[in-house]
Amino acid sequence: MQAQEIFAILHKWGIHTLGQLVALDKQELGARLGPEAVRMWERANGQFNRLLKLVRPPESFEESFEFENEIKTAEPLLFMLRRFLEQLSLRLSAIYLVAKELTLRITFTNSRQVHHGMDSSDWRNEPAVAGKQVYERIFKIPQPTNDVDLLFRMLQTHLEDFRSEHPIAAVALSAQPSKPAKEQFGLFETTLRDPHQLSETLARLTALLGTERVGTPLIEETYQPDAFRMQPFDWGRNDECRMTNDESHPRIALRRFRPPTNAAIFISADRHLQSDNVRGQIIEQRGPYLFSGNWWDEKSWARAEWDLQLKNGEVVRCHESEGTWKIDGIYD
Repeated sequence: MQAQEIFAILHKWGIHTLGQLVALDKQELGARLGPEAVRMWERANGQFNRLLKLVRPPESFEESFEFENEIKTAEPLLFMLRRFLEQLSLRLSAIYLVAKELTLRITFTNSRQVHHGMDSSDWRNEPAVAGKQVYERIFKIPQPTNDVDLLFRMLQTHLEDFRSEHPIAAVALSAQPSKPAKEQFGLFETTLRDPHQLSETLARLTALLGTERVGTPLIEETYQPDAFRMQPFDWGRNDECRMTNDESHPRIALRRFRPPTNAAIFISADRHLQSDNVRGQIIEQRGPYLFSGNWWDEKSWARAEWDLQLKNGEVVRCHESEGTWKIDGIYD
């Protein structure tokens, strides 16, 4: 029975106050109106126990500081980051967690920034602060840890190439927590590789050469030979790509020359190929194979390739570029 129905019946009985409801017999009230009426009677008598459900807000591991006077050098910034790391490490260790990711946010006093050696994707506009811009950088920790020295070296290495025309107004550092990794080592295993050393080396190379020259090469979806781009180094291993050896369908591979070798083709009664790596009489050819791409932008390209078989049995891939023949590789 619903509460509105119970109220209507009680009013018909002449029950209009809590005192009149309490005067009724609990058992008889429940037999006539059901358990909902019994709960009303218990609340009116102060006998109803309502259990409190404890809800804890999510823990936020973030430290921030707004400078009273804007800073223009790296020493005060590194000093604050060291303090942030010590506090975050202490809080994480207290609940048996480690940091797997750090997010650095630097707020500047002027919205027009000039930065060198930094990826433009790291810059975020701050809508809440007029006339300011926030630089944000996410650091992936190869092996989650709370070691303050390791984490500080990661930040310090990244900030060595940090440049800005305007002073820093505020800085914030947040940590993404995770459970510490557990691994069973071998009986005779004495030393392990240090992933943090690789991370520090990559950070130094990135600061020296730029983000577009350090990382993992990724083949682009194009037919252009040797077309690739660099992406940030991925700590996870990709086990999906495995080489399979199917002996029933043998395949040949092209052993490429990088860069392609200059060659000369002599056209006479017996065509002859001459280069530093390959030379011989041409007995058969296939081609030209025409390839092109990116015709819609400034990266357009086009080339014609040939497969040449020499008298000694070698098969080579070559192409002509601006009147010069180049050998791309040999088929194995």
